[in-house]
Amino acid sequence: MTAQEYLKKYFGYTTFRPFQEEIINHLLSHQDALVLMPTGGGKSLCYQLPALMMEGVAVVVSPLISLMKDQVDQLRANGVSAASLNSANTEEERLWMRRELMSGRLKLLYVSPERLLTDLPNISRDMKISLFAIDEAHCISQWGHDFRQEYTQMGVLKQTFPNVPVVALTATADKVTRDDILRQMCIPHARVFQSSFDRPNLSLAVRRGYDSRQRQRAVLDFVTRHSNDCGIIYCLSRKNTETVAHMLEQHHIPVAVYHAGLTAEERERAQQAFVNDRVQVVCATVAFGMGINKSNVRYVIHYNLPRSIENYYQEIGRAGRDGLPSDTMLFFNLQDVIQLRHFAEESGQKSINMERLDRMVEYAQSQVCRRRTLLNYFGESSASDCGNCDVCRNPPVRFDGSQLVQMLLSAVVRTGQKATMRQVCDILCGTYSPELKAKGWDLLPTFAVGRNIPLRDWKDYIAQMLQMGYVEIAYDEHNHLRPMSLGIEVLYGRAQAMMVRPQSEEQAPSVRRSRAGKAVETPLVSGKTSLADGVEDKALFNHLRELRLRLANEQGFPPYVVMSDKSLHQLATDRPQSEEAFGQISGIGEFKRKRYGKVFTDSIREFLKNR
Repeated sequence: MTAQEYLKKYFGYTTFRPFQEEIINHLLSHQDALVLMPTGGGKSLCYQLPALMMEGVAVVVSPLISLMKDQVDQLRANGVSAASLNSANTEEERLWMRRELMSGRLKLLYVSPERLLTDLPNISRDMKISLFAIDEAHCISQWGHDFRQEYTQMGVLKQTFPNVPVVALTATADKVTRDDILRQMCIPHARVFQSSFDRPNLSLAVRRGYDSRQRQRAVLDFVTRHSNDCGIIYCLSRKNTETVAHMLEQHHIPVAVYHAGLTAEERERAQQAFVNDRVQVVCATVAFGMGINKSNVRYVIHYNLPRSIENYYQEIGRAGRDGLPSDTMLFFNLQDVIQLRHFAEESGQKSINMERLDRMVEYAQSQVCRRRTLLNYFGESSASDCGNCDVCRNPPVRFDGSQLVQMLLSAVVRTGQKATMRQVCDILCGTYSPELKAKGWDLLPTFAVGRNIPLRDWKDYIAQMLQMGYVEIAYDEHNHLRPMSLGIEVLYGRAQAMMVRPQSEEQAPSVRRSRAGKAVETPLVSGKTSLADGVEDKALFNHLRELRLRLANEQGFPPYVVMSDKSLHQLATDRPQSEEAFGQISGIGEFKRKRYGKVFTDSIREFLKNR
């Protein structure tokens, strides 16, 4: 069979995504490769399909047991013989694996880097290796955002098996990290495939200056509007995950919590509850997500600022993996910046971590199309604005903010440059705190000079002044504010400061805009959804989703492994009533057609008959 025939038979698709076919042919010719594709871009298929076509077994190095299990479950659900070698294996599983390897029936073997190095001599005796795939390859590099020491020995694969092709895959890696991956893997001449980092189905939004109460209210409003959808809320600390989850529980929203302070069993329960749709929302630290290939996550909220654009991009990429419209929202607060700067200063890579944090702050404060800003960071350019981010939907209104800069810097200078941002805000708003009174700052001429401006707006204006270079935070001197030379020019009336009106707390529209500016209706929110050649029957979609959940529970698979949301939407639109028509649905290969065709088509016929 051709690669395209394998694609339809096992994965149910008729066309490849950009670069997939080229990468597959490259590996089939026994050449090494480094693949950079965004989360949800189809990296796994690039090695899974060649593994089916080549003689022997493909060895896939993966960092997490949960990630391996997820991949193996999806492959088996498509009729592919796959297994994972890890510490959780029973003796019976090990014997089955050995028999499958020796017989040549096993096509993909997933293994952790530690286990691979330990078992490599035994593995190579029992089987013919078709290729090595190193997933999450940024873990190899000390410059990557998730460096792992055990990955550094992966170069031994090419040294031990010089004729076996090696493919390293990652969703995020800058040029320094890419070069380091090639060096560490001993594949310096490997071809680098980099697809577009653009994910036009993701809406992008930033909310600046919200305090904790305002953030919680905004999160509640957002989650309530997405009541039928699955979503992830990322928090910087364990305490925040617990706080946000408790708030949602008080409003009767089923939610799980995931952070490093929980036991391994508690984390596993939380992850399985989310993966299997027993809860719709998970509040988590950044430790959550790498092991999840859940295709129907409809939104990602960052309750706190991420450490870098690489982290941010990988985390928002966990939404909309099926290509359907999905939302992201990032809260930006200068207190997060201060905390993250302390983390960066205490890290072993202070310089590069501070630089990455600065780029993240610039993104959050940007007043130009956010998608263009992201693409520019990853070395891409776009000729037009996206129309699907908060800046494009609500273009900023600029005004002469020189007086605001003068108010702020006057207060900073009169305190002897000994005040933090919070203290300066208290002075400007006229807050009679014991701290200000003790320092005598309530007697300053600038006390309460900005009382007509809300505190949240002052925080937003200060963030802009920091970005424009009018003021700086002395992180090494108790986070005191200091005027900069540009700010001094404005303070004494020698220059003008053009600023942007703060964002209002507008509700995100239920109809998003595509890059072309056309309305894109949101599934499960807007009644009947217009799809390709017909109208989706929402009631049928919900009926099929219940059927999918029942089948998943019977088989011990997550629902999205049985059938993706995208396939369900097409079923609810085309309403096939024969197994042959069922097999033409995108994402349904030969194995799923035989396994699920009758039960789904019978259910569709019965539903339509009784409605």
